[in-house]
Amino acid sequence: MPQANFAYNLPANDPAGVPLALSMFADRCHLREQLREDAEAAGFRIAEVAEVAALLAGSDDGAEARPLGEVVLLDCPVVDGARLAALARLDLRAANSGAHLVVSTTVEALDDVFACLDQSAPQILVDPTRAERVIALGRVLAKIPNLRVRELTEEDRLMLLRLTEQVGQIAQRLERLEGPARRPGQAEDDSVFRFESPRPGFAGAVSDGNERLVRAARPPLPEPRLVRQIIRQRQLRARFFEGDLFADPAWDMLLDLTAARAEHTRVSVTSLCIASGVPPTTALRWIGQMTEAGLLMRVEDETDRRRAFITLTDKAIDAMARYFAELGPRAAALV
Repeated sequence: MPQANFAYNLPANDPAGVPLALSMFADRCHLREQLREDAEAAGFRIAEVAEVAALLAGSDDGAEARPLGEVVLLDCPVVDGARLAALARLDLRAANSGAHLVVSTTVEALDDVFACLDQSAPQILVDPTRAERVIALGRVLAKIPNLRVRELTEEDRLMLLRLTEQVGQIAQRLERLEGPARRPGQAEDDSVFRFESPRPGFAGAVSDGNERLVRAARPPLPEPRLVRQIIRQRQLRARFFEGDLFADPAWDMLLDLTAARAEHTRVSVTSLCIASGVPPTTALRWIGQMTEAGLLMRVEDETDRRRAFITLTDKAIDAMARYFAELGPRAAALV
């Protein structure tokens, strides 16, 4: 596929001006060449290019762990026991060393891969296009300390996330103009959406300036049938309009998790990505941002450590409960 010419204005250097070392592991030969080409264009120094088996070697036979670069790209479309164990070790090493980890996988393997990567705050891409891989490298560059002129506020992070999605829209449109059509069944990521919150914080009553010793009781969550009806109503629009026209992944995920909470059921990351109504890679970015914002949290499966679920935090539960309480009886009428 012809590739749009992405120009990088910032060198991929560490604070001392030394090019960042990048290691990449992928079984598909053409993908390794693409990764190498894009990484070199971004100014990274290629430390290693190898198959995934090279990453697994020495993990169980007592051999010394292989050195990794400051950035590690891993393509893991299928998983088995050995790969999951290697992913967990890689995640821990990246967290301890401060390396940036970018892992691409498939929808089928997403839950297992997500469950193994809970330490290093990696970027997880699901069936990514080449443009999305390039954007992932750009997000790594944005985290380089010597390029950071000030700490990002919450508003800055949300703006950066929106900008990332807009860049993705442009890149995908360029790919469609220059190359063949996208794969059958692959959704486009060309939506425009907003994710804003009232100030201060998320929801809650407006303070009267007096500190309260006893917090007001949280209203109950709405009936799950009502929330599911709202979700179905929102999904119904896609039958008559382009679905991306109304894309609002943050709200769709909050609604789905609110209904699940009221139903006492758990939601896997794959299920939540589907509920978001946007491509999985986009949904994962939002999950990460909402987790940082204190709205979502990861919960390990007590019976199977290879699985993890997403749930609302107390902060988000309180906000959703008060939102529906504010709507009151009007909520059903609005539906």
